[in-house]
Amino acid sequence: MAAKKLNLDNFLPYRLSIASNALSSRIAAEYENRFGLKIPEWRLMAVLGEGQPKTQRELVEATRMDKVTVNRAAKALADRHLIGRQAHEVDGRSHHLDLTETGRSLYDSIVPAALASEAQLESNISASERATLMAILAKLTAAAEDYG
Repeated sequence: MAAKKLNLDNFLPYRLSIASNALSSRIAAEYENRFGLKIPEWRLMAVLGEGQPKTQRELVEATRMDKVTVNRAAKALADRHLIGRQAHEVDGRSHHLDLTETGRSLYDSIVPAALASEAQLESNISASERATLMAILAKLTAAAEDYG
């Protein structure tokens, strides 16, 4: 029996990667040009903008980026005075990171652009398709993390 052939255009990991790369490239160019931020830096700002200060370990978990990427992004943001570091009350080796006033102001100007980008993307699908897509992505993400 002949071996089954792979049709790359119908190969789910490939299609997910292509979609992700297309969206990331578009967003990366916009955020770099308009706000001077790389994607990892924006991800940290987005998580910190949600509320409470976080340690770098918590940011690794929240953003699903590796600790080297989080460390570099945090350093770049701190160098631009967009985030501040406060000593951890228990662990002397750790710090809490939070947006500074300048960082909060930048975050507040990015959010409308991010939401507009999301709305433009979502205009291509119905609300029920979006809900289905989000559920499928959650399942696939969990399955991929279980491989590990």
